[in-house]
Amino acid sequence: MSTAARKRVVIVGAGGYSGAELVSILAAHPGAEVVGLFASARREKGDQAGKFDELFTRFRGVCELPVLPVEHGAVAALKPDAIFLATPHEASLELAPELLKTGAIVLDLSAAFRLQNAALYPKHYGFEHSHAALLASAVYGLPELHREKIAKANLIAVPGCYPTSAILALAPLQRAGVIKVGTRPIIDATSGVTGAGRGANAKYLLPELSLQPYGVLSHRHQPEIDAYAGVATLFTPHLVAFDRGILSTIHVDLAPGTSDEKVARVYADAYTTEPFVRLLPAKSYPAVADVRMTNFCDVGWAHDAAHDHLIVVSAIDNLVKGASGQAVQCMNIRLGLGETTGLRPKHGAGVRS
Repeated sequence: MSTAARKRVVIVGAGGYSGAELVSILAAHPGAEVVGLFASARREKGDQAGKFDELFTRFRGVCELPVLPVEHGAVAALKPDAIFLATPHEASLELAPELLKTGAIVLDLSAAFRLQNAALYPKHYGFEHSHAALLASAVYGLPELHREKIAKANLIAVPGCYPTSAILALAPLQRAGVIKVGTRPIIDATSGVTGAGRGANAKYLLPELSLQPYGVLSHRHQPEIDAYAGVATLFTPHLVAFDRGILSTIHVDLAPGTSDEKVARVYADAYTTEPFVRLLPAKSYPAVADVRMTNFCDVGWAHDAAHDHLIVVSAIDNLVKGASGQAVQCMNIRLGLGETTGLRPKHGAGVRS
């Protein structure tokens, strides 16, 4: 694709891990060109200036754009086709309504527009939602569930990382009616420390890290998982001492008499043609290392038929399928670029085409 034909892309929040992952993907994307990088309106002053390759030195010779303080006029002047918001929730809430006026599509990686009920935001995110009308038009950006809606959306709410791993495992089961009525699937999920963001915090230093649950019975992703999986769940996240990746182990009580063949058919019907969901062979289970730096979600399962109990395991890279890769997948769908463009590994995990 010629430079003139490539879609013009702006990233707000380029100083964070998800912003850097967006640059990494889009720098090799044949159909898109990053024309502007901006800091989050709520980042510390030290992240407001300088070139991108000074913030992330691995991008020397790859991306030397300045990272500027975000300002609506400056973004609009770049005439973007797509704007990515890799920003905190409150910042996205402030920025998205104005940036939509540029005519660009807005892909928000925060949770500012994921929940359709504005009343849930004070409880789970600590702020009143000041643009409730936009919640009705925002499309939840999980392509495996909402591809047709994404193709027409102007505001795309990119899913959270934990919800992506849980919803992709559970939604087919719920839609097929094989989850036992009145039961709650139990989700035990572990995440690498990049899920906590790039801000300085002593508890995320390597010597301080340990395998530990957090947000027990109170994690803000619970309502998002329940809403889009279509079933009430019990979700417990854990922080582990590696940099990136999510592994979710999910326990499901099945409707009595559900067979192995039925479970296999449910997942095959849902995902055989999906480019970024890999169903593993019997007695094979996902590993974080297998999805590292890819946009894949790997899914495996085991069925205890005697007790109508199913264990489903899913793995994603929290910065790719759990954030920036999924955002680019949505952009590809919305702008007609070919859904897998820039996202398929060429020579194995970790190497992008």
